[in-house]
Amino acid sequence: MGSLSIWHWLIVLAVALLFFGGKGKISDLMGDFAKGIKSFKKGLQDDDVAEKPAAPKSIDAKTGETVPQDEKSKTVG
Repeated sequence: MGSLSIWHWLIVLAVALLFFGGKGKISDLMGDFAKGIKSFKKGLQDDDVAEKPAAPKSIDAKTGETVPQDEKSKTVG
């Protein structure tokens, strides 16, 4: 009663082949699912690179032009 019969092993083997076997529908779905996860992770990495903050700008009092703040400190003096 506690051990598995040959029929139980055949059913387990059939389910394992369905999930991991050759060109079954489920193995194709798992491959597509993995590709989707990889694309999602790549998209998250691309967003981190694209959202680089711009340097703050200020208006030069003498010329009235907009210049980055690091250049403003070089010209004053």
